[in-house]
Amino acid sequence: MKDWIKRALTKKIRQQETTTTEIQPDPRLVYGAKFTIAMTLCLSALEIAHMIVLGKWNSEIFAAITDLIGSISGILIGSKS
Repeated sequence: MKDWIKRALTKKIRQQETTTTEIQPDPRLVYGAKFTIAMTLCLSALEIAHMIVLGKWNSEIFAAITDLIGSISGILIGSKS
């Protein structure tokens, strides 16, 4: 499988009708996006386990998940401009 995060963060600039230039993202940005996505998945699993074991919702874990999702979308949207 190709690196879909790197492909999503790559800018494509059309200089003429036939040529397209690709600007690769900084590797630190790609690693940061991967880490943020991994942490979101881990926190989601933690929230599910918390709900199964204790049977109630934890708003602090949900706030962390929401914050990481905001970071991911900010990285993806901000890197395209």
